[in-house]
Amino acid sequence: MRKLVTTLVALSMLATLGAFAFAQPYDLANVPKVAGIQWFNRMDEGVVKFAQDTGHNAFQVGPAQADAAQQVQIIEDMIAQRVDAITVVPFAPEALEPVLQRAMDAGIVVISHEAASMQNVHWDVEAFNNADYGRTIMENLAACMGGEGEYAVFVGSLTSETHNQWVDAAIALQLEKYPNMTLVGDKNETNDDQQTAYARAQEILRAYPNIKGFQGSASTDVPGVALAIEERGLEDRTCVMGTSLPSIASQYLETGAADKIFFWDPALAGVVMNQLAVMVIEGQDIVDGMDLGVDGYNAVQLDGKVIYGQAWVIVDVNNMDQYPF
Repeated sequence: MRKLVTTLVALSMLATLGAFAFAQPYDLANVPKVAGIQWFNRMDEGVVKFAQDTGHNAFQVGPAQADAAQQVQIIEDMIAQRVDAITVVPFAPEALEPVLQRAMDAGIVVISHEAASMQNVHWDVEAFNNADYGRTIMENLAACMGGEGEYAVFVGSLTSETHNQWVDAAIALQLEKYPNMTLVGDKNETNDDQQTAYARAQEILRAYPNIKGFQGSASTDVPGVALAIEERGLEDRTCVMGTSLPSIASQYLETGAADKIFFWDPALAGVVMNQLAVMVIEGQDIVDGMDLGVDGYNAVQLDGKVIYGQAWVIVDVNNMDQYPF
């Protein structure tokens, strides 16, 4: 009897130790396009919140500039540190494929965001269908412009997949529905830098003095363009719209130099990427229509490796105070 009790106690201890081992916090590294800009500062808030709520060691580390080579080096460092998962917002998705393959080969779970064509990931999560989002921005821009006039488009990078998807869908819709609107020039690359967006806008205003519309993609595009508009006193003659955040663009919404901004909450994207990483680590099924427990991702749609939420919002001067970030 004593031997039986001893055996049962030993088995109980082993089970307890096994439970503690399974419950050990995971190391989850988020690598954004660039550190220090408000968009990814907000994403970091979500990563920190996830860590606080779950006890996992979730953290964010990004490059000083929006540069694919710097992202690759950071991911190499995370592989060397043997983190459990890497979540990443690629600056140039194709440039990250080899290093993310090495991460997966090392047994690291990889989740991407804003990179629907990525191959070397377990999942890519998108706040929404990118073509739908781009068309929504164009519909609003066309309404503001009265369906006619010249407009220009901006992207953070010519290699930024989502920015180009938004703009390409917007241009396609314009050609289909608004023949009296005219795209001027090529895609303007701003490197996610507000000063660069401002300089590009100044060049466009000099070359096309009658231009009526601007569509931005990087969160810094709208404020950069709006500053150029404001300096020239063109608030009432132009329409400036695109992806940004109230904390970046609100002053221009107030003056009318910017008209509308579109976004999803990067903090929630940070949470959902980490949530997915833990689910993959623990072998949980991810199925079409499921609720990931994050606002805007309550009935996700799957398309291959891509997970789509329904998480965009449209903000102007009338409702910007509802979004304090």
